[in-house]
Formats: sequence, structure tokens, C-alpha cells
Amino acid sequence: MPDPISWEFTWPYLLAALVGGYLLGAIPFGLLLTRMAGLGDVRKIGSGNIGATNVLRTGHRGLAAATLLLDGAKGAAAVLIAQNWGPDMALVAAFGAVLGHLFPVWLLFKGGKGVATTLGVLLALSPLLGAACCAIWLAAAFLFRYSSLAALLAVGAAPVLSWFLYADLQLVQLTGALAVLVWLRHHENIRRLVTGQEPKIGQQKD
Repeated sequence: MPDPISWEFTWPYLLAALVGGYLLGAIPFGLLLTRMAGLGDVRKIGSGNIGATNVLRTGHRGLAAATLLLDGAKGAAAVLIAQNWGPDMALVAAFGAVLGHLFPVWLLFKGGKGVATTLGVLLALSPLLGAACCAIWLAAAFLFRYSSLAALLAVGAAPVLSWFLYADLQLVQLTGALAVLVWLRHHENIRRLVTGQEPKIGQQKD
């Protein structure tokens, strides 16, 4: 295993972790899987999103599940690879992976909403924290039947849980930044939730 970075000037390595995480996060699995299945461009149905929730609107639950797992796995992979060079590299790669999913360069920076990838990086950074956020998502989705609301609650809880579980300021800052990004990408969902127009899980979006 490589030794953690200990050189005086670490910014080139941090930049490499950011770019590497971004490139992994920018792989649009939802779009690739639906095209490979002969379903066309998933961006032309439902919400136009490339994430698992919109893939589910194709009626193919298996593809939606695969998208969810792969979007989470790419975030986890970015963190686990970067951890070989130290915790700072892992945190930067985690941010890069979510950024890549939200704004992939090859889709003109129009990506997904980052929930699965965020949960993936959290599970890799801290299995306890990641599992707690996944449990919040599952409980909220079961109770309210809104994927977006479950996502907002899960990622919103991450910085609070980070502080109470570890009192790690860097982890709190990362999870807080990720929560802000995910909430911003859900601005339309928030508006629909407030007006009662948000479709529930499994419901077609008008």
C-alpha cells in the first residue's frame, strides 16, 4: 500500500484526487444502461434525470437497481482508491466524485442529483455514517413515498451525524458541502414538494 502523502507541497496530489474522483463520478451509468438495454435516452422521459429514480420510470426495476448500485459504487471507489494516499486525499476524491456525477463534462455538465453517489462516498469514508444515512433514506422513503424527500433528509442529516459521531471538522465540512450541492440540485423537487406536485416513488412524472 502506498504511504500517505507527506511532501511539503501537496496541492498537485490533491488536484489529482479531485480530478480522479470527478472522472469516476462523471460516468453516467443510468444513461449507459438504458441505452444498452435499447430504451433510448433516459433524459427524454420523466424528470430528464440520469439517476436511478428516473430510470425506474422506464418500468425496468432491475436497471434502476443497477444504476443505484453503480452510482454508489463509483463514489465509494473514488474514496477507497484515494485512501491509499491518506485521509485528505479521500475527502477530496469524495467531493470530486459527487461533483462529477452532478456536472459530467461529457453531458454538458447536466448530470444527476448526486444522492446515490453521496451515499456511496459516505459508506466508504465511514460505514457507520453511511449506513445511518442509508437507513434515514429508507425510513423516509417507506413512510412518505417521496424519493426526493428521503434524499434531502438523508444528506441533510450527514453533517449533523458526522459531528456527533466523530467531531471531525473536515468530515463535517465535506458532508455539509455535499448536502448543499444535493439540496441545490433538488430545487425543483423542493418546489413540487411544497406545492404537492411531487410524484411519489414508482409514479410517472407528468
